[in-house]
Amino acid sequence: MTSGLWDLVLDGVWTTVQLLLFSGLLMTGVALVAGVARTDRRWIVRFLAGLYTEVFRGTSALVMIFWVFFVLPVAFGWQLVPMWAGTLALGLTYGAYGAEIVRAALGAVDPAQREGGVALGFTPWQRLRLILLPQAVPEMIPSYCNLLVELLKGTALVSVTGMGDLAFSGNLVRLALQESAHVYTYLLVIYFVIAFVITRLLRGLEKRLRAGLGGVA
Repeated sequence: MTSGLWDLVLDGVWTTVQLLLFSGLLMTGVALVAGVARTDRRWIVRFLAGLYTEVFRGTSALVMIFWVFFVLPVAFGWQLVPMWAGTLALGLTYGAYGAEIVRAALGAVDPAQREGGVALGFTPWQRLRLILLPQAVPEMIPSYCNLLVELLKGTALVSVTGMGDLAFSGNLVRLALQESAHVYTYLLVIYFVIAFVITRLLRGLEKRLRAGLGGVA
């Protein structure tokens, strides 16, 4: 493979990493807000959060990318560049799955912890920030790690919009070389390496958080 083709692949790797970072941040924020809302005492808040979760879990991420990239300009008269269209579609779609992770982790916290916060006169926000989330986050991380790896693989879907991510760049290299086996093997290895780094980082974070909880206890 020539240096020019390698540069094309490296550009695709950088684009994929950027998309993963942006959509991962959006996914995390949406998941936290929607997941906490799923546990709210007010039924309207739970209903709206549940509606979002069901809609985005029940729709295709690929079709959502098409909708954001091709339908929004027609419906609202403004066009997102491929990076932000992909970020919005992937972040909202995978955020719906993340919301269920947050809801389940919060629900797994010992009810006595909530009652203790009430007895101390904590507001709902203080109970969430000081009692519930510190105990729930370590429980979320293994599932969140899997979701982030799924998001990494989902970034390949944006290639349908012509965005120069790793999958799109790899396909251009394949067409230039007329060689599928080697090119797609390289792509698989690159995706694996990125996923492996994500997994190791989050496992380290989980151990630190659990150690912190043990130290407090």
